[in-house]
Amino acid sequence: MQRDVPLSGRLPDELHPVLRRVYAARTVESADDLDYSLDKLLSPALLKGIDQAVDLLQQAITEQQRILVIGDFDADGATSCALSLRALRSMGASDVHYLVPNRFEYGYGLTPEIVAVAAELQPDLIMTVDNGISSIDGVAAARQHGIRVLITDHHLPGEQLPAAAAIVNPNQCGDTFPSKNLAGVGVAFYAMLA
Repeated sequence: MQRDVPLSGRLPDELHPVLRRVYAARTVESADDLDYSLDKLLSPALLKGIDQAVDLLQQAITEQQRILVIGDFDADGATSCALSLRALRSMGASDVHYLVPNRFEYGYGLTPEIVAVAAELQPDLIMTVDNGISSIDGVAAARQHGIRVLITDHHLPGEQLPAAAAIVNPNQCGDTFPSKNLAGVGVAFYAMLA
């Protein structure tokens, strides 16, 4: 089945017709839309919760607090975790660790069971990457241990959000970030960029 998608004349003439249709279906209308240079990135300031996230990370780095990055078990979680560790260390964080729990053993997200394991490492701040937006009980458990939580996630939130110190998720209610299709690593990238 072929859909009739209007082709934009502003795309480069050398593009294959199939690629033109794909771009047109994704509202890519000009060569400028294909420019992914750094100066074309959306501003991280557009993300709801980014200021609180920056404050948490800045304090943790300045005071050399222990940061524990908790990633999801999949490729998005692994890349989010790796990106965050490298970025935090390059910003001067010297006490940064990670935990990628087996979801078949501990469940998905920041569960109370994962918090119990994390608490043994005595972090001052837990930063979730690619998870956490539905972790109401896990965030409550972390708070009971005196651990602050920064959630970076891209999954759709429920009606109730966890009581985290900061939440960065372009899909949360009231967020004006234009792109709602970031992967978890994209959200982590913007948190590090800010």
